[in-house]
Amino acid sequence: MKFFVDNLDVAVIGAGHAGIEAALASARLGCKTAVFTINLDWVGNMPCNPSIGGTAKGHLVREIDALGGEMGLAADRNTLQIRMLNRGKGAAVHSLRAQIDRRDYSGDMKHILETTPNLTVKQGEIVSLKKQKDGTYNLSTALGATYNAKCVVIATGTFLKGKIFVGDVNYEGGPDGTFAATKLSKDLINLGFPLRRFKTGTPARVLKSSMDFSKMEVQKGDENIIPFSYRTKKKPKNSVVCYMTYTNEQTKKVILDNIHLSPLYSGMIEGVGPRYCPSIEDKIVRFADKERHQLFVEPCGKNTEEMYLQGMSSSLPESVQTQFYKTIPGLEKVQIMRTAYAIEYDCVDPLYLNATLETKPHKGLFGAGQFNGSSGYEEAAAQGLVAGINAAKRAQGKPLVTLPRSSGYIGTLIDDLVTKGCTDPYRMMTSRSEYRLVLRQDNADERLTPLGYKIGLINEKEYRSFKIRKSKKEREIARLKTVFLPPNKKVNDFLQSKGTAPLSTGCSLYELIKRPQLDYQSLAPFDKGRKKLPFEIAESVETEIKYEGYIKRQEAQIAESLRLEGKELPQDIDYNAITGLRLEAREKLTRVAPKNIGQASRISGVTPADIEVLLIYLQIKKDKI
Repeated sequence: MKFFVDNLDVAVIGAGHAGIEAALASARLGCKTAVFTINLDWVGNMPCNPSIGGTAKGHLVREIDALGGEMGLAADRNTLQIRMLNRGKGAAVHSLRAQIDRRDYSGDMKHILETTPNLTVKQGEIVSLKKQKDGTYNLSTALGATYNAKCVVIATGTFLKGKIFVGDVNYEGGPDGTFAATKLSKDLINLGFPLRRFKTGTPARVLKSSMDFSKMEVQKGDENIIPFSYRTKKKPKNSVVCYMTYTNEQTKKVILDNIHLSPLYSGMIEGVGPRYCPSIEDKIVRFADKERHQLFVEPCGKNTEEMYLQGMSSSLPESVQTQFYKTIPGLEKVQIMRTAYAIEYDCVDPLYLNATLETKPHKGLFGAGQFNGSSGYEEAAAQGLVAGINAAKRAQGKPLVTLPRSSGYIGTLIDDLVTKGCTDPYRMMTSRSEYRLVLRQDNADERLTPLGYKIGLINEKEYRSFKIRKSKKEREIARLKTVFLPPNKKVNDFLQSKGTAPLSTGCSLYELIKRPQLDYQSLAPFDKGRKKLPFEIAESVETEIKYEGYIKRQEAQIAESLRLEGKELPQDIDYNAITGLRLEAREKLTRVAPKNIGQASRISGVTPADIEVLLIYLQIKKDKI
């Protein structure tokens, strides 16, 4: 028998990385919130790689932090090793990545949820979701408890009708040996969502003592540590090292000899896998001419002997996994502790979502994370934060928040999902943003902290700290414009030693830093008035100076983009009635129902000519008023 339990402002289904941020944002904004999870011991679990950040993903974590989210702070508190990726490339693609103690991270996030005012944490599988006549939602658990909520955030990860595959073995299940959520899909279909099947996978975890690290390359953390969070007071430390090794022709032979045993190639798996994070058998088949593939060996925690084999996810039978792992240098005697597997799950077509992550068919119902067709902890957390903010706003009767793609990678991620959709699990990459030189991770606070403060997730003390950081950077850039070096022998000898032209007249440090051969730090001996700046601020100063021209150009592009975003399209518009639109454009525009011209211009299949037709249509409509 079902029994009534509580009335909520916001209910969050799932306590993974999306659910955590959604629940915290909602509760911190003053809403009575509950977050439901199948197992409380797996809150904030990392069923795949034990790391936070990476290329473009590090940008997302810093933006989450700039808006007042929790992931960056939690990552810093539980870091084992941290380093900046892509140091050899331009500043736009510099990205933080940290190895994390996965069990400590999970326990940390669980405790944060438990101690947050307005938030109830509940172990229970939501098996029913019904919309009431008054627009609220009724949720029921497997134990018969029911809850009423003004708004709901669905953050089910890979649990929704989850199915595990290892060779010809398959069964219902969630990640890391947990239960699947098998019943909720039916109600979501009844609510009008045509669910589809996606697939992801994870490598084996292996015993540390069974590996020979002398045959691998050592990867150390950074000496100059930059934390994820601007609010972190105590910088994380490097306490472990990671390793890198490679597959070879023998690895390739074992996999190809057994490829028929993979459920990916036997037809057992229906779901579409991630294009940019394929299994090792997928890599071997798709990149047949490649002699070897990288394999990163990473610790799962400080109190465990489990090591994670990054880049080696598989769904081949366990016996075959053992064979091909042992062909790799350093893994000849490896012992598998957790077998690699693939998991298939239900998710929604993100074209059924608005840019607020509220579903188009139902007000008050939001989606976040892998339910929306994305992959990755960071992508999930970013969406969870936005969904949680907007669920709270909807419950409070306040205007919802939309992040334009020009504001950051979170905006780009959501805009891509809701305007372009995805045919496989979406992964954020720096190449997805046309404004990546402006949307760097070092200036995430400048771009988004004022908004986080306005929303209410950044407090007064944090906001003051942000303004101090920003002021230090601006003052230093202004000062460098006023410091001039004379064309004397000492200066010119130094310049020539760096491979750059000597001075014939005085030149400011600001202009010298722009030279490719020079940098902020190398000019320090000639800068007597310089005060010591935090490493990160000094780097940001240099980046702003070196890329000034390019940044101004992108800012002009952003201004034009925002102009188009300001040209709103009527939501009752009949695209079939607009003369001049191509058939494909009519179909795509009708399906996506873009809010403005800017969004319409990014829909796949809508050409610049179609946009011109829409602009003319809007002008004619305006002239008739």
